[in-house]
Amino acid sequence: MTEAQHQAALMKWTQQAGVRAKYPELKFLFHVPNGGARNPIEGKHLKAAGVKRGVPDLMLPVPRGVYHGLWIELKTDKGKASPEQEWWIAELRKNGYAAEVRRGWKEAVGLLVKYLEEQP
Repeated sequence: MTEAQHQAALMKWTQQAGVRAKYPELKFLFHVPNGGARNPIEGKHLKAAGVKRGVPDLMLPVPRGVYHGLWIELKTDKGKASPEQEWWIAELRKNGYAAEVRRGWKEAVGLLVKYLEEQP
């Protein structure tokens, strides 16, 4: 599966009625569209609008425990975070966020469940 396919599978999981009933906070989970090939003009416009290289793929702006929210960098089963992505994850952690790399949508599901089941 590609990274985009893993992400689509994860979002499909979050839309299931039983999952939404148990974890209604998943309605806040969103994708940060930083990746993908773009033509130079579109890339220039996005950069001017504030798109930044390395920002994690997904954000759940729901506090849990000591965290302000959860950021997830989703990779394929063999994918690896870039230096920019590793920098963002470290900086987000320093600023009170849970931030993790997960390989495959099923690992991301496990992280979301663990995070949401922590006491607020």
